[in-house]
Amino acid sequence: MNKLMSGTLLTAVMLGSLSAMAAELAEDTYDRYVSAEGDISLPEDARASWTHLGSWIVADDKAPGHGFHDVYTQPEAVQGYREAGTFPDGTVLIKEIRGIESGSKTTGHAQWAGDKGVWFVMVKDDKGRFDGPHWGKGWGWALYEAKDPSKNVSKSFAETCQSCHIPAEATGWVFTEGYPTLRK
Repeated sequence: MNKLMSGTLLTAVMLGSLSAMAAELAEDTYDRYVSAEGDISLPEDARASWTHLGSWIVADDKAPGHGFHDVYTQPEAVQGYREAGTFPDGTVLIKEIRGIESGSKTTGHAQWAGDKGVWFVMVKDDKGRFDGPHWGKGWGWALYEAKDPSKNVSKSFAETCQSCHIPAEATGWVFTEGYPTLRK
């Protein structure tokens, strides 16, 4: 009986802790990266302090996502995903797409990330806080170009983002199979 009560208490404490962490994540995100009107800003220097989820290479130079993709999120979002199987409210995902460089190295022909091109930003919104053109399917959506990373150049979620994410609808609109960091 004591083991059952201890396990139940531990589970309750962990769920309470996860709930508190998620609330803090959402508060921080909506204070720092989303204006009161729902405008999303590009978090600065996520490469240095956020968690790298994974990388993709889209080698077809005619494809809309051509380039070397690196994806980042807050460490708390990774913890929340590992514990619950979904991204918590307030998660910010940043996909940085760079050009593809290549050349011969001592190990053979190699490819690596080149110059910055664009950033796609998604902000998890479980509460339906905003109803504007950049909000839909439980996320806020934004696109920034390297020439002016302060300006969201996405026309709208429906016009700029949705068509590429339809294959990921079953996984919360995120291509989670490419993110080994999310696995326990």
